[in-house]
Order: sequence, then structure tokens, then C-alpha cells
Amino acid sequence: MVSTDEKLKVGIAGYGVVGKRRRQFIDQNLHMKTIAVCDKTLRKSDLFINGVKCCRHYKELLKTPLDVLFVCLPNYLAAEVTMAGLEKGLHVFCEKPPGRSVADIEKVIEAEKKYPKLKLKYGFNHRYHDSVKEALRIIQSKEFGEIINIRGVYGKSKIISFASGWRAKRKYAGGGILLDQGIHMVDLMQLFCGKFVEVKSYVSNSYWHHDVEDNVYAILRDKNNRIAMLHSSATQWQHQFSLDITLTKGSLRLQGILSGSKSYGQEQLVKVRRSEADIGTQSEEVINYLNDNSWRDEVNEFADSIVNDKPTYAGTIFDALSTMQLVYKIYSADAEWKEKFLKEDSAKILTV
Repeated sequence: MVSTDEKLKVGIAGYGVVGKRRRQFIDQNLHMKTIAVCDKTLRKSDLFINGVKCCRHYKELLKTPLDVLFVCLPNYLAAEVTMAGLEKGLHVFCEKPPGRSVADIEKVIEAEKKYPKLKLKYGFNHRYHDSVKEALRIIQSKEFGEIINIRGVYGKSKIISFASGWRAKRKYAGGGILLDQGIHMVDLMQLFCGKFVEVKSYVSNSYWHHDVEDNVYAILRDKNNRIAMLHSSATQWQHQFSLDITLTKGSLRLQGILSGSKSYGQEQLVKVRRSEADIGTQSEEVINYLNDNSWRDEVNEFADSIVNDKPTYAGTIFDALSTMQLVYKIYSADAEWKEKFLKEDSAKILTV
């Protein structure tokens, strides 16, 4: 247990949209306070902003006396800075994806083993959305019976090219829309079904023509022969999140997800009970969620795990590894994509 006489001193590596949003909820927490941030866009003259020290490089940030490090950096820096934080004796929270490849995560695992008393958590934020938590409660209660299948679509209007376009370059990003955004859907499918034992996929970059994918179509089978179908898209033209879960006694539909941009629409959970009528169910229950508490709850859970030495609820290093392994199984299940883009990934990544 950590003494709560003084607040945990937090540094944020990467002070863009996500870093600033994390700070909002870090500073609302009773046990944490942001004292330093770093970002390459900060001017050298910006020594302090509202009492917070500003740096241009994470190595400079790590010279500051800290207790906790939040890593909100591009994929190619995520694993490197996470390990640097652990080596400094800091508890670390890292945004998804946890790296560019499974190899990145395996390196972090080896580093974490040296510091068993430190907390390491990854930001699989969707698990903390109220609609997802309620769906999980219903599934675990068996109220709607057993899962038969899952269908998920998660789409953006394009591969966003900001921060010098690193998201559209394999050597920096490691992957495209599946790794960047679809990883949330992959994580939720594993949350609801567990491990998948068979994967079939089609991976394409035929529209944007980057060396990362702009569409992934995947079919997954778990050990109980339950099927999950996933479409992760950067050609959706309108942001979309939808996840349909069919069960033996009814169905659940998660439609929309609250976000900072509000571009995914109203967050809803639609509950449908199976009917024996020829035309199917004639009624449904719709729950609308008006507030996004996921960022707050995720930060609070991390702080509580540090202060009270509790296990991490979600987003452990092994959650990160399992999700990354499934992402790369999906990539590799397309033989043409595997031969074209994955064959030399390890060598390319090591030379960045």
C-alpha cells in the first residue's frame, strides 16, 4: 500500500489530444497530480504551463522526480518508453496499441519481470464503457443464455494522416486500421468469447494504397465453435461502431460509442429477448448512455491499484500480448498479405 499523504507525481509522455484528455482525469483523481509533460511540438521556451513542467523529449521528462508515467506516444515509441519508465522505477500506463508487433510486447514482458512491485496497465478503454460493462454483466449472468455468434464493425472515414503521417507507414505504426482502431473490437471479442483457435481473413490496402491495411475482414472460431465476424475499415466514410451478440435466449446490440469527437453517434445497448413467433421478436429494450465515464473510471482503477496494491482489472501486459497475438494471427491468415508485408517486419522494425 502506498502512502496517500502526498499525491502520486505523474508525468505524461506525449501531450496531444489523448495526453491532454488523460491529464483531465489524472488531475481529478484524489491520489494523482500531473507535474510534467513532454511533446516534440512544445516550444523550448514553454518551461511551465499552469504549473506543469514541459519537456520536448521523454528522456528529459524522466529526469523529473515522478511516481507514475502515462505513455501517450506513437506506436513505434510505446514499448521503448514503457520499458524506460519501468527502469526508472515508475508505475506505467500505456495507451493502445502496446507496440508495433508481438515482439515489442515480449520485450516489455521481459523488462516487467524485473520490477514485480510496479504496476503496468494498457489503455483498452472500451472495456470501461457503460454499455460494454452492462453487456458483459448480462453475458456472465447467463440471463440471455450462451453466445452463438458475434458480428462487429468498427470503421473510420480514412487512415488519419497527422503527426507527419506516421499512422500510414508500417515502420512506424506496425499496422493500419486493425491495429490502430480495430484492436478495440478484437479485445472486446476476446473479452466476451475468450481465446479464438482458428482465424480466416482477407486484408486489403487497395483503396488508400499505403503499406498498411485500410480494410480487414476476419472470421474467428473459439474452442466452443462460436463464430466472431469482424470488419475493421478505413473506408467507412462515416465513423461507425456496432457489435451484435447473438445468444440462445436473445441478442445484444452495442451501437455507437461515446468519444471525444462524438462522431460515432449515440451509445446504446439494445436488448432483444427471443420470441417463438414466426416473425421473430416484436419488442426490444433500448438503453441510452449519455455520459462517457470510461476515461475517468480507467484512470481511477489504475490509481487504486497503485495506492492499495491491487491487481489490474483489465489491460494487463498479458491482455496486451493476447490481443496483439490475435491481431497478428488475423494479418497472417491472409497468405498474400503475410508474404507481402509481414515477412520482413521484424528486420524493418529493428532498423527504425
